[in-house]
Amino acid sequence: MKYQKYLEEEVLLRSNHILGVSVVAPAFNEGLNIVYNVKSLLSLTYPKFEIIIVNDGSTDDTLQKLITEFDLVKIDFYYQEKIVTQPVRGHYKSKNPVYSKLLVVDKVNGKSKADASNAGINSSQYPLFLCTDVDCILKQDTILKLAKPFMESQTRVIASGAGIRISNSCDVKEGFLFRVHYPKEWYPRFQELEYVRSFLFGRMAWSQINGLLLVSGGLGMFDKDIVIKAGGYWHKSLGEDMELVTRMRKYMHDTKQKFLIKYIPESLCWTEVPSTRQVFLRQRIRWARGLVQTLYLHRNMFLNPKYGRTAFLVLPFFFSFEFLVPIIEFIGIITLISSFIFGIIDFQYLLIISALVYLFYLSITIISILIDEILYRSYANYKELIILVAMAAIEPFVYHPINVYASLKGYWYFFTNKEQKWGVMVRKGFEKSPVK
Repeated sequence: MKYQKYLEEEVLLRSNHILGVSVVAPAFNEGLNIVYNVKSLLSLTYPKFEIIIVNDGSTDDTLQKLITEFDLVKIDFYYQEKIVTQPVRGHYKSKNPVYSKLLVVDKVNGKSKADASNAGINSSQYPLFLCTDVDCILKQDTILKLAKPFMESQTRVIASGAGIRISNSCDVKEGFLFRVHYPKEWYPRFQELEYVRSFLFGRMAWSQINGLLLVSGGLGMFDKDIVIKAGGYWHKSLGEDMELVTRMRKYMHDTKQKFLIKYIPESLCWTEVPSTRQVFLRQRIRWARGLVQTLYLHRNMFLNPKYGRTAFLVLPFFFSFEFLVPIIEFIGIITLISSFIFGIIDFQYLLIISALVYLFYLSITIISILIDEILYRSYANYKELIILVAMAAIEPFVYHPINVYASLKGYWYFFTNKEQKWGVMVRKGFEKSPVK
């Protein structure tokens, strides 16, 4: 909180040297809410920015709705394909000066968000770009918050990220967030816990030691020059956000440049998350496969003195505590069952150690919730806060095993080379959300 006052935001807003930002948002079959989403993005407050919507070969009326609502016409556009993508069919701008900041890119479907994001990067005009999802709801000062580290640090900042929260059950009207509510459905409730804990504690800690390996695809700002030199998003990756940051770190180490990746400990983005078991499992299986894919792809960086703390701290941590843990847990369960069958288990010791682990987990989670509530007061009332704490108490027994299962399945898919596509995230939309 003290760091936020290092350079006053009002000073930045009045500066003639503020860095321009291109907001890149891929869209595939988002016809339900595309108009509201774009209006929400256009309402962001920042002196120098543009909104680039990439229509990734949608088969619904996404493009037509954009053309009709924003009075778009096809234009001659100097397009440089600095990162190779599927063919771009055209660029559209509005005849209405009110929407002068909007650029729509129409391209052939690339079967991944990475390919669409790369087309948006190629079409952008500013040195920084903010990558988000078109259905995300951003706070009005999001661009300023994320761009600030790039302008106030003497060491080159190559990426910045911030907290993401869940929009399920929130009061949303025409793409604008009116009131935050704790999710009503079970899977989003547990994911809210995950987000509070990982964004507020985990990523803030990694940022302090310049060890961030993941800037979320839903909200991340990047130095465009470094991203292009690193090769852009890899279209075959199932965890393109983590893979890009790993490759950017590798590039900076290879060229012997000092760099920082910063995290803003504030919720700046709300997004809809899977609310059914089927969609949730598909997402988590893809995440797990993306993790092992990235670690395998960059295995030559492990313990290589050339790559500093990335080689000796960050990657070993992700290998040990992200990749290996589900496997160790599975082996532990098999061992416990075998010990029980053969009568060689010490129940007293098992009870003590299990209680210690559980209480440690519960302490970390409740502290995260407490800090979040003190700083940001994210929820409408204390009843929602009590429910959140209650969900934390049962999370290890109900939700965690499903995550372990999804991780193991993702690993199995990777090592058996089973084809897995991104799949479709079924969205409920916000058009009917009440406003109180």
